[in-house]
Amino acid sequence: MSGAAGPWGWHQLDRRWCRRLVEQADIRPGELVLDVGAGTGAITSELVDAGARVVAVELHARRAATLRNRFAGRPVKVVQADASALRLPGRPFKVVANPPFAISTALLRQLTNPRSHLEQAALVLPAWAAVRWAAGRGVGGIASRSRFTIELGSRVPARGFRPAPPEAARLLLIRRSGPTPRRAPRSG
Repeated sequence: MSGAAGPWGWHQLDRRWCRRLVEQADIRPGELVLDVGAGTGAITSELVDAGARVVAVELHARRAATLRNRFAGRPVKVVQADASALRLPGRPFKVVANPPFAISTALLRQLTNPRSHLEQAALVLPAWAAVRWAAGRGVGGIASRSRFTIELGSRVPARGFRPAPPEAARLLLIRRSGPTPRRAPRSG
């Protein structure tokens, strides 16, 4: 998460909250799950333990290298990329993440885009952003409601992060309510 404190303006979710986040996401073995803003892999680790195939997205080269080493031989693909410009999978996927606060709106726009194959997401976001999206007031909120059910989850206190951000966060739960778009045919 972005914020005033911590290296890279980053706030790591503590292990207890990572576990709770993954439990609320109801991950099934073999599911494709993105961890956007993977950091040191706290959420990634819980997802792997739940049996997911994980794409861990991390912008910073050192953290991405650490993730590659930590999860070598595990069902984890590490992608070093800016999450706000991430190319999403062309097949059904879930997202369980504590993304950088600064990209939350861009990420939500991308995930709820009509062409997205998102099935479900559990995201830790700034409280104001989560409340806004749950109320249908986020960018594309009304259109997103025709494809997704968007609701608030648990409040995550500032002390649930290391270092603590200046404000509490909320869990935002997104579930597809309409059909998943057809997979685009492969060219060539």
